[in-house]
Amino acid sequence: MVTKEQLRELGLFDAKVPRYTSYPTAPQFGGGVDSDRFARWIGEISPASEISLYVHIPFCRRLCWFCACRTQGTQSETPVRAYLETLKTEFALLGQNLPDGIRLSRLHWGGGTPTLLAPDMITELADTIKEIADFAPGYEFSVEIDPNEIDGPRLDALASAGMNRASIGVQDFDDLIQQTIGRIQSFDVTKQATDEIRVRGVQSLNADILYGLPHQTPARITESVQKLLSLTPDRVALYGYAHVPWMAKRQQLIPSEALPTPQERLNLFETARKLFLWDHYNEIGIDHFATPQDGLSIARKTGILRRNFQGYTDDASEVLIGIGASAISRFPQGYAQNAPATGTHTRAIREGRFSTTRGHVFSPDDLMRSSMIEALMCDFRINGEEIRDRFNINRRKLSALLARVSEEFPGLLDLTPDGLSIPSEARPLTRMIARSLDAYDLSKAGHSSAI
Repeated sequence: MVTKEQLRELGLFDAKVPRYTSYPTAPQFGGGVDSDRFARWIGEISPASEISLYVHIPFCRRLCWFCACRTQGTQSETPVRAYLETLKTEFALLGQNLPDGIRLSRLHWGGGTPTLLAPDMITELADTIKEIADFAPGYEFSVEIDPNEIDGPRLDALASAGMNRASIGVQDFDDLIQQTIGRIQSFDVTKQATDEIRVRGVQSLNADILYGLPHQTPARITESVQKLLSLTPDRVALYGYAHVPWMAKRQQLIPSEALPTPQERLNLFETARKLFLWDHYNEIGIDHFATPQDGLSIARKTGILRRNFQGYTDDASEVLIGIGASAISRFPQGYAQNAPATGTHTRAIREGRFSTTRGHVFSPDDLMRSSMIEALMCDFRINGEEIRDRFNINRRKLSALLARVSEEFPGLLDLTPDGLSIPSEARPLTRMIARSLDAYDLSKAGHSSAI
């Protein structure tokens, strides 16, 4: 049994580590990937294959103080409509470079607030996408929906466009916490949104909830989780709030003295985790929960669970293309990121080129370490035989690498000739264990708390 004292001694309550939604992580991206290389990678996609597509909408009606995403506030439709025109031009450019017969296995609209788009804008964007690539059989089209920024006409437009999974952000239902983080969203408003989503035939529902928020206590998170469970989401992401005011200036409005300690954060996570398990959700990786029928549960059971920028996924596509300012793409060759600033991104698109400003070209070592980190994050184990076969690494070298990882956590990991695994009681350390496989310098990156 791993005690909290052992976790403290291993540095869990002090460590700042990546979430490992990618490897290498985004702070390691550099200038070696430009628009020409990005276009070339698009052209090298296998014809008639299935890809994933992410569309970033960087606008919000209001800026929540807790959020560290790349967003901008607007009370007017004017910049949103101008941005839509940029997206249409960007999709036309993408279509010119895509090989024939490409179909979409996954389409996700994120932000920001995608539901800030008016109904006609939703339809226009969806039609633009369909002009370059249609949905594959069994596709998933998900949209991040702000319950405060949705109505019947917009939901009608989304449903008509093919949305079959909705994702709602909850954060916390407690009034004091909502006031402190600048996100006012009542349970009644949230329930009305979920009811309206389902009445339109969209039966798959994701929800995000945060632990580690200011003034959060076990009693308060218990009440919020129970309210969330009454909405019967299919999939829940239980994320730790990342307080990084040096990166996200709006977080300076949140009183740091009201934040729980790292030990209290662990208690909050465990309190919420037990509630999801008691309600018969399956635990997915380090911070997701899903009903037994959900795709994530099936992926976990069949060994095809994966990790991407949205967290955990059952998407098998090797290509994810990001459209819009700051969006990140992943190819078998590497990562590519669009210009973060909307103005810079728009200028590049108007000049007839992608706005790619940075990225990373994978080395053979990157691919091997990425596979091992993803295996730890998804399955809590590394299959040594599989790694040796895929990456042509000899047994002695791999064994030495895994032994070094195990030595950093003495007596806690299961190291065998066939690989390495993390026992259930040591899983709060998973991100730290994954960091032991990271070959890059993490000292200058402003990562979030390990718990």
